[in-house]
Amino acid sequence: MSGRWEASGVLWLHGGRVVRPSGVIEAGWVKVEGGRVREVGDGPLPADAAGAEVVDLRGGWLVPGFVDLHVHGGDGADVMDGRARSIHTIARFHASHGTTGWLPTTLTAPYERLEAALRAVAEAIAADEPGAQVLGVHVEGPYLSRDRVGAQNPDFVRPPDPAEYERLLDVVPGLVKKMTLAPELPGAERLMACLRDRGAIPSLGHTDATFDEMARALAGGHCHGTHLFNGMRGLHHRDPGAAGALLMSEDAVCELIADGVHVHDVAMRMAVRLLGPDRVCLITDAMAAAGRPDGQYHLGGLSVTVEDGVAYLTHGHNLAGSTLTMDRAFANAMARIGVTPPEAVRMASTTPARELGLSGRKGDIAPGCDADLVWLDEALAVQATWVGGRRVFARG
Repeated sequence: MSGRWEASGVLWLHGGRVVRPSGVIEAGWVKVEGGRVREVGDGPLPADAAGAEVVDLRGGWLVPGFVDLHVHGGDGADVMDGRARSIHTIARFHASHGTTGWLPTTLTAPYERLEAALRAVAEAIAADEPGAQVLGVHVEGPYLSRDRVGAQNPDFVRPPDPAEYERLLDVVPGLVKKMTLAPELPGAERLMACLRDRGAIPSLGHTDATFDEMARALAGGHCHGTHLFNGMRGLHHRDPGAAGALLMSEDAVCELIADGVHVHDVAMRMAVRLLGPDRVCLITDAMAAAGRPDGQYHLGGLSVTVEDGVAYLTHGHNLAGSTLTMDRAFANAMARIGVTPPEAVRMASTTPARELGLSGRKGDIAPGCDADLVWLDEALAVQATWVGGRRVFARG
């Protein structure tokens, strides 16, 4: 959706472990040219690296750039600000934590604010500023269950209206890549069909659907589950609920907030064991407080209190998004869920890229792929981030 920046010259990265979705090259090197990965190998650098820019990874990790399908904000900015500069701020902030591609995510709001948010994203894409690349928009709401509204503003929750959502999808044709909705609402089936016709993914969330209602919706075609276990009827041995239907689905892909707060470690392990890393997308669900100190913030017009890095609605104490970043989600996937580095790469990069139709371009470190790369030190702290071969973040 963007021409990206022109990347010139040749860059070689070596001296660390290159992690691909298929495995780890323990002493790997990567050649980048023209914004793409050109060669990947192991052992000493080839002789033709002489004279080119060379980055020594110093025993760290080189992983494909993270792709986050659910981001509301960061560094004090919110997608719903309706300003391109807010999108740039969020993109720069999350790039400093290894995100190279993302979906700005809206909240339940009046139509005019949703349209303004989409136009601001389109303006930011056209400006093409350095930072994580905007890959489309995730519209979360307003067609949600009032009983599972979570931190969305209940004043603006409403049933699907074809005139409204078709108008919204036409604001910038092709921009909306994903929409979260409650499948039990009247008209939801028609909305899901409309999204698929336009190449967007219906994502089922903020829903009070029963197991049977959810299973029927999932049988209609490929779907996502929005932040699995959160904002939905949970798993119970006599009522498997929406979460149970997603876990038992043959092909649904589920978002997972791996911050250790939104979902218990055992529940995350169960989800990954049932779905596998090719059907789980790590997300942040980050809001404006990500990267900022504890204090008072707003989300969708609602007051949010952040204490010890955890965001809650000030009134009601529901969780209100997160302050998570993708580097922490990636580390947590290994430490809390127990997946291998290649499996964590699949959950943080490969699977979300595939879901956006970007396999072969993003989510791997292979010849021909975009040079969206993250250098992590041995403690998994981000040292540098490249998007399309251009360094958009460097520590120190």
